[in-house]
Amino acid sequence: MLDNPQYLCAIAEELTKHGHPLSPRTVASRLKADDYRLQSNRKTTEGKQYPDRNEQFEYINRQSLRFMGRGEPVVSVDTKKKELVWIFANKGREWRPKGKLGEVLVHDFTDNELGKAIPYGVYEVKENEGWVSVGIEHDTAGFAAEALWRWWQKMGRKRYGGAKKILIMADGGGSNGSWSRLWKTALQGMANKTGLVIQVCHFLPGTST
Repeated sequence: MLDNPQYLCAIAEELTKHGHPLSPRTVASRLKADDYRLQSNRKTTEGKQYPDRNEQFEYINRQSLRFMGRGEPVVSVDTKKKELVWIFANKGREWRPKGKLGEVLVHDFTDNELGKAIPYGVYEVKENEGWVSVGIEHDTAGFAAEALWRWWQKMGRKRYGGAKKILIMADGGGSNGSWSRLWKTALQGMANKTGLVIQVCHFLPGTST
């Protein structure tokens, strides 16, 4: 705050309105004298807790162990960070010949034709392996279910061909949210095609897979 003229002016104006005329410079010196510093927020305060929050996590854990103990698949699904498609700037670095800088666009405006890349991950808990499908349109329940279906065709069926059930752990919101009828309908379609009994455990609000 002490090196931000905009904040100092705002404080000085507000104090002046209330009968305490001070200049921004005086405000800065008084704040510094009282040992005030410009600091960011820290996430430490929890919101309202569900009374059975821990029991719900324990239930999901028991289900996971039960499925894996029977040799049946347990997967965690989630949409990952969307990325703009084309030569946009990013915070990463890569090896290049000296003096050969990577040229990217000045502004990060979404390209109307290429759009965004939408990664949807299917993580197999026991084997610690994942499958990622990348879409370029919208993060929908249909897309989420299709990503799961492709994981089953390419990876899951080879490893769990004799399985009768599958456990899916998912966030409570988004394309695989607990409220989404399309997600449930799409999963039923997968169950019809595979013969699997599909059980879904949604995590609590404020938590993630």
